[in-house]
Amino acid sequence: MDSATSDARAPLGASADNGLKIVVVGGFGVGKTTMVRSVSEIRPLNTEETMTQAGEAVDDISEVRGKTATTVAFDFGRISLDARNVLYLFGAPGQERFWFLWDRLFSGTLGAVVLVDTRRIDDSWYAIDRLEHHGTPFIVACNDFGGPRHVPEAIRDALDLDPRVPLVFCDARSRESGKQVLITLVEHLQAHYAGRAGRPRQEFV
Repeated sequence: MDSATSDARAPLGASADNGLKIVVVGGFGVGKTTMVRSVSEIRPLNTEETMTQAGEAVDDISEVRGKTATTVAFDFGRISLDARNVLYLFGAPGQERFWFLWDRLFSGTLGAVVLVDTRRIDDSWYAIDRLEHHGTPFIVACNDFGGPRHVPEAIRDALDLDPRVPLVFCDARSRESGKQVLITLVEHLQAHYAGRAGRPRQEFV
């Protein structure tokens, strides 16, 4: 979805006072920028730059031949959950040479979406490793690039996912699909934080 369509979406209400930071991470070209654009109710901020031949020497583009631009810092968007709770979405760059930015993006993050291209599932391991290192709860969303659909059990095995981590399928181009991913994440976060010993249940919606 073109980010220009975001202009027609509702502005943030003055009563909203609870900002919840969410990060969308994953490998190169899995659809992170597309997802932030599709769900954001404001015109998203993005730091995409045109890909050049020089970049081919450091970025593996063999599986993303149609990609002409790439995120070099982060994407930013916003979506309101209700009158007082707002998700602030940060899309992390996917190339290995920009991974040093991830630890800064994870600071203050409530939870994360790991976006996966099942044709290149190995590209998702680093994102999961860093989130587990930081103790950040996350879900996994498999973006639909066409072709055969893998069974969830095979994806879980390939990613060595904890059985408590939700796994969903989505189309990052679809606003409704992206919203369902975020709803799944928020529900997971509710269960995660409610399950912490000595911590009261934190209601987000």
